[in-house]
Order: sequence, then C-alpha cells, then structure tokens
Amino acid sequence: MKSIDKMSQAELAAYVDQHLKDSGLYVVLSGGAAVGIYTDGEYVSGDIDLVNAHFAIRDKIEKAMKELGFSPIGRHFEHPATNHIIEFPPGPLQFGDGKVKSIDEMKFDTGILRIISPTDCIKDRLAHYYHWGDRQCLKQAMLVASKHKVNLIEIREWSISEGKLDEFENIEHDLIND
Repeated sequence: MKSIDKMSQAELAAYVDQHLKDSGLYVVLSGGAAVGIYTDGEYVSGDIDLVNAHFAIRDKIEKAMKELGFSPIGRHFEHPATNHIIEFPPGPLQFGDGKVKSIDEMKFDTGILRIISPTDCIKDRLAHYYHWGDRQCLKQAMLVASKHKVNLIEIREWSISEGKLDEFENIEHDLIND
C-alpha cells in the first residue's frame, strides 16, 4: 500500500474511511473533497469532511485516528506526512432540511470510500449558496453538474422544501448536463 505522503486526497479519504469502518465507525465523505472527486480534481478542497453519520463519540474517532498517526488539532486531525486535514462534522447526514438519499461507494487501492451522490453533492453546495450566498459553492455545484447526470427533480423538490424555488429556477438551466 502507498504511504500516506503519496496518497491523493481521495485515496487518503478512502484509507481513513476504511480504517474507521474496520473500527466500527460510520462516516461519509461530503463537502469540497466530494466536489473534487466528482470534478476529477478541477476543484481542490483544503480539507476532507467525513460526516460522523452515526454519531460516534469523539473519543472513539480520536482513538482510531491516532492509530493511523493523526493528531487532533482543535476540530480537525493532522498527519505529519500530508497537508490534508480531516474533519468530522456531526450527523445527521443532510443538507438544510433534506436527508441524503443515497450513499455511493468508490474503491481505491487504499480502501472503500463512502461518498454522497453527485445529486446530494449539488444539494450540499446549493445549501451554502441558498442560505449564506456562497457563490463559490454555486460554482462548485455547477461544476459537478457539468460532469454528471443528476436528478434535477429531486434537487427541485429539495429546493422547494428549503423555500428556494425562485433561486433554483434561476440556475436550473445551468444544472442540465446534455
């Protein structure tokens, strides 16, 4: 297996996810690192967000991360062999008021990575745009949509539930990948 200093962000996320799974902990990749994977690296995130989907006690996560050589630094974990930091946002796994519909799995030499679907990745980014006006997240959503067929009906229904139908209708055409 590759050493940590030779792992891509996705390989490192899979490595950590696999170790946590083997330790009985359930996490799912979300956030900017998911955007990076779904855009084949056109977007690069500064961190790896592994959502603590089953509400594991922080001490258990910390123990598992220390077994891999990571040290807790405030809210995140660092390893001396990589610049990638890892965070564990608390569950539930949802964006705004909408729960995640499906979890995808990707196989790497370093392990199996559980990751939100491209459709849910777009909802994650749009939540930041809708509620905080984060235009960078809107660009990330558009970039994911340009690379993947997504469920626009699901995104529309979720946008309605968020009270953001007008905002969705303003960007809907840009989310269509022909």
